[in-house]
Amino acid sequence: MKKQGHPPYQDILFVDSSTGFEFVCGSTLQPKEKQMHQGKEYPVYRVSVSSASHPFFTKSKQFIDSEGRVDKFMKKYKKKVDVVESVDPDEGKDSKGKKK
Repeated sequence: MKKQGHPPYQDILFVDSSTGFEFVCGSTLQPKEKQMHQGKEYPVYRVSVSSASHPFFTKSKQFIDSEGRVDKFMKKYKKKVDVVESVDPDEGKDSKGKKK
């Protein structure tokens, strides 16, 4: 492996900005911010979602994002489901179940 073409591999402190969860992992990222973690100084990279805040790992029912896209989707399609459920499936049929 050539020395000049590759960024240095180092331990980075990843911080989940929504929960404050911190973990150290090796990476070639080059962040400028530094922070102490367990008695050692690490470069810090802030992430918006990690295993501490992702709904799959936390088993939460609904994912709340900062832009409200999930809520907008749920509201939009809830209206269509309500309309479909409100239509009587037997409407327009006679007593024998045949269409009029």
